[in-house]
Amino acid sequence: MTATAEQGTRAPIEIPWIVSVDDHVVEPAHLWQRWLPARWRDLGPRVERRGVAGMRHIGGGTYEQTFDDASPKADCWVYEDLVYVNKRHVASVGFDRDDMTMSPITYDEMRPGCYEPEARLDDMDINWVEASLSFPTFPRFCGQTFLEAKDRDLAEACVYAYNDWMVEEWCGDSGGRLVPLTLIPLWDAELAAAEVRRNAERGVRAVCFSEIPPHLGLPSIHTGYWDPFFAACEETATVVCMHIGSSSKMPATSIDAPPAVAATLSFGNAMASLSDFLFSGVLVRHPNLKLAYSEGQIGWIPYILERADDVWREHRAWGGVKDVVPEPPSTYYYRQVFGCFFRDQHGLESLQRVGVDNTTFETDYPHTDSTWPDTKELAGKMMADLPQDVVDKICRGNAIRMLGLDL
Repeated sequence: MTATAEQGTRAPIEIPWIVSVDDHVVEPAHLWQRWLPARWRDLGPRVERRGVAGMRHIGGGTYEQTFDDASPKADCWVYEDLVYVNKRHVASVGFDRDDMTMSPITYDEMRPGCYEPEARLDDMDINWVEASLSFPTFPRFCGQTFLEAKDRDLAEACVYAYNDWMVEEWCGDSGGRLVPLTLIPLWDAELAAAEVRRNAERGVRAVCFSEIPPHLGLPSIHTGYWDPFFAACEETATVVCMHIGSSSKMPATSIDAPPAVAATLSFGNAMASLSDFLFSGVLVRHPNLKLAYSEGQIGWIPYILERADDVWREHRAWGGVKDVVPEPPSTYYYRQVFGCFFRDQHGLESLQRVGVDNTTFETDYPHTDSTWPDTKELAGKMMADLPQDVVDKICRGNAIRMLGLDL
């Protein structure tokens, strides 16, 4: 934005208390041992400290790992055949940038705000954050860990236990500052709908879902299979939150490309997912359903909307959507979809096309991308040229409206 004389004399913007719509929680070691029914606890996820001799990211949520008692220790989740190693780059706040490595970590080495609610509130105060919505870690971003489990009855119990912990322990004494975000049994749309309603009865207004379900071996949103789940979300004003990586398959160019390539392309699945929803008819059939794309940034959105509208105008007959999508696809985006960013100067420069009312903000605590503890300063620099009312919407107002928060 080019500075004008008026801008040069106006008062500097003020960053209001932030509502972050994408942070993360590292589940405490006691979660499933305390919240699972007694008959499941011996089989449920548990934490063991093991030496990790080597670890290499293969893709999605898959790692190649070797263990040796003499090697550096990690607190690991053990569940069925899975051994999930807690990693420093996932719980990185408090470390120097060059020390945010893919290396084993114990709870003793993590900042307590990663897994203790009172400590998280303290870290939010440091970071000028009033309220925070946190995605899971061990279950993965929409509960893929339990989808992939062999024992579905146990997996279902694990989902419910996670949600009970999330609502009652993680968020329960926070005065509304820690906002509950729950899981569903991904393998059953009817069970998913029932769980949305169960949690909505106790005030939950956000649920995790996969950006591209077929990547998980699940039906696509074009099949109608998910309509009971979408209907439950619409009826209860529950936002469908889709985090990058919630399809366990991140965009990449080759198997030998460094992780930095995938990290650069991480918005790709969000872009594909939005295109999917815009042409699926889901937003037509469920006009009050709300979608949120977490950690996908926003700079790509204007072109996808432009392209989708152009395809609808020029190609809708042979493209198979003439009778499915009655209005330009961008109509449904502006009505029902929220983007999310933490660093995206290009997106802010395109804000009128991204949508002033469709944009939310995040801090990504405690991941390597996190802006903690400098979020207020960084936000002030990024948004310095925006009007105060727009800054207020981005930093908190849109999130409050999206999530129905009482702040």
